[in-house]
Amino acid sequence: MNRPPNEPARAGGPYVVELREVTRTYGGVRALRGVDLLVEQGELVAVAGPSGSGKSTMLHLIGTLDRPTTGTVRIAGHDVPGLSDRELSALRARHLGFVFQQFHLAPGVAALDNVADGLLYAGVPLRARRERAAAALERVGLGHRLGHRPHQLSGGEQQRVAVARAVAGDPPLLLADEPTGNLDSAAGTEVLAVLRDLHASGTTILVITHDAEIAAWCPRQVRVRDGRIAGDDGPGSGRRPPGAVPATAKGASR
Repeated sequence: MNRPPNEPARAGGPYVVELREVTRTYGGVRALRGVDLLVEQGELVAVAGPSGSGKSTMLHLIGTLDRPTTGTVRIAGHDVPGLSDRELSALRARHLGFVFQQFHLAPGVAALDNVADGLLYAGVPLRARRERAAAALERVGLGHRLGHRPHQLSGGEQQRVAVARAVAGDPPLLLADEPTGNLDSAAGTEVLAVLRDLHASGTTILVITHDAEIAAWCPRQVRVRDGRIAGDDGPGSGRRPPGAVPATAKGASR
């Protein structure tokens, strides 16, 4: 089987995300207690719950930033617990995109290169990185801001640059952790509109949020409480279009 260097073998299966009987324990504290979650390609899913519910732990496991104590975690068909650190890095580089509450843009660096630098670990040559970065910025409505530096962009535009960086490598899965948390209402609405358009184009998106309004906007809601799944509309239900973008979308800064 031909695959890029360090790319782990794929186990197969129809799910972008597959968690089965997953637990995670930290120092005797059980953060997750037998979680089952299946996400199909093309879904837009909210993972919602209050602080301490376990949703951030789920994000770390799905994002391959942590390993489960017990249970099965497969991302894009790859069995995460059995991978080496190098294989995990390759999996993240080629299959996952991350958007966080903080923008994490390099100050003094143009939007084009902030996005292009996100492709370094995928082994993409410089010219191709910049071509993909320009296309990604165009995709999020910032084709006219390629040369602008972070201080020249609004908060909403900076978060859209962060989204462009996350999708420049065309990952099958985008993880958005409180993506409107540092934004005002108008900018938050702007970012959700970008996520809606990415979902419409086929990107699988998980939005981690404590905001009930944003969770309700997503076609599928996975509700987490006390380390367990308290409610879930089920795999495939997140393929339908999302609701209207909330007019007052805000995140954790409220």
